Amino acid sequence: MEPTRFLSGKTSTLCFDTASGGEILYWGAKLSSSQAAKAALSRAVPYGRLDADTPVSLMAENGRGLFGSPGIEGHRDGRHWSPVFTLTSIEETAEGWHIESEDRVAGLQIATQLLFDGENDVIKMRHRLTNTGDGVYELTRLAVTLPLPERASECLSFYGRWVYEFQQHRHSVQHGGYQQENRRGRTSHQHYPALIAGTPGFGESHGEVWGAHLAWSGNHRLRIDVKADGRRVLQAEALYVPGEIVLQTGEHIDTPWLYATWSNRGLNGMSQQFHRHIRQHLLAFTPDQPRQVHLNTWEGIYFDHDPQYIMQMATEAARMGVERFIIDDGWFIGRNDDKAALGDWFVDESKYPQGLEPVIAHVLEQGMTFGLWVEPEMISKNSRLYRQHPDWLLQLSDYQQPTGRNQYVLDLSNDEVFSYLFERLDSLLSRYAISYLKWDMNREVVQPGHQERPAQTRQVERLYALMAALRAKHPTVDIESCAAGGGRIDYEILRHVQRFWPSDNNDALERQAIQRGFSYFFPPEVMGAHIGARKSHSTRRVSDIHFRGITALFGHMGIELDPLQASEEDKAGFSRYVELYKQHRQLIHQGTLYRLEGDDPKAQSLTAIVSADRRRALVAVAQLAMPTWALSGTLRLQGLDPQTSYRVRVIDAADNFRSGIVSTQPAWVEDGVELSGEWLEHAGLAMPVLDPESAILLLVEAQP
Repeated sequence: MEPTRFLSGKTSTLCFDTASGGEILYWGAKLSSSQAAKAALSRAVPYGRLDADTPVSLMAENGRGLFGSPGIEGHRDGRHWSPVFTLTSIEETAEGWHIESEDRVAGLQIATQLLFDGENDVIKMRHRLTNTGDGVYELTRLAVTLPLPERASECLSFYGRWVYEFQQHRHSVQHGGYQQENRRGRTSHQHYPALIAGTPGFGESHGEVWGAHLAWSGNHRLRIDVKADGRRVLQAEALYVPGEIVLQTGEHIDTPWLYATWSNRGLNGMSQQFHRHIRQHLLAFTPDQPRQVHLNTWEGIYFDHDPQYIMQMATEAARMGVERFIIDDGWFIGRNDDKAALGDWFVDESKYPQGLEPVIAHVLEQGMTFGLWVEPEMISKNSRLYRQHPDWLLQLSDYQQPTGRNQYVLDLSNDEVFSYLFERLDSLLSRYAISYLKWDMNREVVQPGHQERPAQTRQVERLYALMAALRAKHPTVDIESCAAGGGRIDYEILRHVQRFWPSDNNDALERQAIQRGFSYFFPPEVMGAHIGARKSHSTRRVSDIHFRGITALFGHMGIELDPLQASEEDKAGFSRYVELYKQHRQLIHQGTLYRLEGDDPKAQSLTAIVSADRRRALVAVAQLAMPTWALSGTLRLQGLDPQTSYRVRVIDAADNFRSGIVSTQPAWVEDGVELSGEWLEHAGLAMPVLDPESAILLLVEAQP
């Protein structure tokens, strides 16, 4: 077996040492392979420690004397709790490596898939643990471990809560390290499963960064550990409930996939690599299937359903250019508020005496497609389903668990539950012309028990299976992952859905931060972004149509309100932004995203999307707060061809753009300006002075 192996992409290289348990020696800028790599990177052995060097092997075993967080924890009736694996084989494929390791004493085998998308420099890695010994092996932890260089001493993580998702937190990692956990049963609003490490001061367009995302929709832990010798380790894992993973002889378990990438072009480079990988390998739709403009009824009518009124809403929505009309919560039997009826997925005939057919027919006549809200994993105790099947709850029967939004969770490990949900959803999709499901999940999971045994991991796996079964039978139906907003957003659920709802908060100011945080790992076309009412239902803040429209433009656009109650002025505004979205949809959903670094970052948010051929770009300049200084600095654009001449012009702005807190805007604002890509990147444009909570939209076009 060769002592070192190399995987190289367009910009990065991974070097792997095959000795003992196997160790990644290097992960960074692209290098030529070298047979001297092992010697060049062999470490000294300091005095006062173990007498031999300890590698950070694939399983990071403490049995080798690593003294850090191991990649595996478990035991066989109190034995085999400190395994040490020996690498036995590496199979090279077009995608990467399949690595086999074993501990014959412990009776354990590890199969590691380390795949490398060299076109986009994205690593994809997971382990499979198999019990090859006699008797049961009870597994406590199984993690994927990647080494980081000593210079990766700063971390960017994400935190949040309901209506305040994807917030950013920067911190130094010099000693000890950083750890984040989620035990809420879904990906969670609080700690989304992603971490970014980098060189000190890394930014949107500068510095080295190592980004990591765990593709798992349940409980998880991510951590960066700093060892006493300065080495750094990134680790990611699904969190198991005690006693949950018990492997009989011959049985195995897989970790979730860990996706990771390195970039020396800052956070933009990292994001662009992840975005390209998603577009090429994870999306279940293609560029020739445009993301339709939505109108969702939730903030318009809530639980007040009148078919005649809803049809009038649909008529008005079509006039504004809406392409898909979605009926939200409240359509099924007994659902008049959030205290009853979940699980009873039958149309409420008291609200819809003729069923949904007349409404759907009317929607289709208007040239739109039709969507429906569901929350299949949930049950209300005040429901027909619960009265018939009280044992269908995900629960420990000796305890009374708290409700969440007045509801409980169904046990998907129960085959009867699984079959019932598939039948109900299949029946709806078969009977009605539904092209879209808004799939919600409005509570966290407490005491996930199936027949008194822990079933948290199984619950997530069965959700994937339910979605996969529905998609297999109804392959043209789009599904949105909406878990009270951004509670279930990750790469694994993306294999089963076509859209995310990042937040229940449609406040344009709050959405600026939420959508920016979302963009680090996901491209615009999977991000639901709606224009809400003038007065936000979440924050009560009032925003003008320009700020709301431009904010919603850089995603998968929709409208969230009752169009019959909107003023003619507002409806004209909605129509304008819907039309702008349609004009630039291809650019937004296929172009390269840049989060631009302005001179007043606390008060500004600057975003550009550049076409693949670098001939066009769309730029949003959002003023979040009062400018720090009387002047707002310089706008510098990235991604354009330096030698090409471009015309830059304002194509949308607030009504008071030329007044407000400014007497005269920069000269280029009036009629546009023609400049080279080189000039726009380095010298740039004098920024206009904008009122707080306002925005302008620029179009950049190459000249003949």
